[in-house]
This record gives sequence, C-alpha cells and structure tokens, in this order.
Amino acid sequence: MTKIFTVAEANALLPRIRVIMEGMQAIRQEALALRPDVWPVLEKAVGNGGSRKAGELLELFKQFEKLMTELQGYGCELKGLEQGLVDFPAIIHGRQVYLCWQYNEPEIKFWHDVDAGFAGRQPLRGDEG
Repeated sequence: MTKIFTVAEANALLPRIRVIMEGMQAIRQEALALRPDVWPVLEKAVGNGGSRKAGELLELFKQFEKLMTELQGYGCELKGLEQGLVDFPAIIHGRQVYLCWQYNEPEIKFWHDVDAGFAGRQPLRGDEG
C-alpha cells in the first residue's frame, strides 16, 4: 500500500531526505569522475576481471542502491537526482497527487498531478495541507 503524506508529514521527513540526497548526489559525482577511466575497461573486459576503478564504481552503485532503498522505504519517489527532485504521494481535494520537493527548497511548497511532473508544479495553498 502506498504511503500517503500530509504536507506536515512530508516536511517532517525532509531533514532525513536531505541527508539521503546529499549522499546520492556525492555518489553521482564520484561515479562521473570515474567514468573516463572505467567505461573503456568495462567495454573491453566485462567478465574478465575488470579493474580497480571498475570495483570502485561497483561499490558506489551498491552505496547508491542502499540510499535509494532507504528513500523508497519512507514512501518517497526520486524523480530527478541531478535536480534533487523528490515526490511524496498525497491527496489534495480528493485526488491523488504528488507533493513536490527540490533539494534547495527549505520546505515543501508545491504539488503536481501524478502525470504532470515538475513542469506542472503548482503552489500549495493553506487548505491543501
């Protein structure tokens, strides 16, 4: 069953979500830094022992997967790692929607329809909490 959040519940979870997002974004940066060294090795040596750099990348993937599992365990959905977008399922005016949060925002101030995405963000009003 999908967790349904109120605005207050989602905002209360943000300190933990911020820590997870910081970890995921740091892993992303490390993985991108390894890419020039690792991709040629992976293309040529898949299954043939790899390299130390490929092992580092694999470890980063494992760390990322752990953070993703933790994020999903709270009932949130990662919608954009680079932009730091996380959605929280909610009900507003009887409709299932997403409360939409971006990493640099101090609290949740927006929502969007399930099929609208970030481009469809609308500001929360006082009666939508």
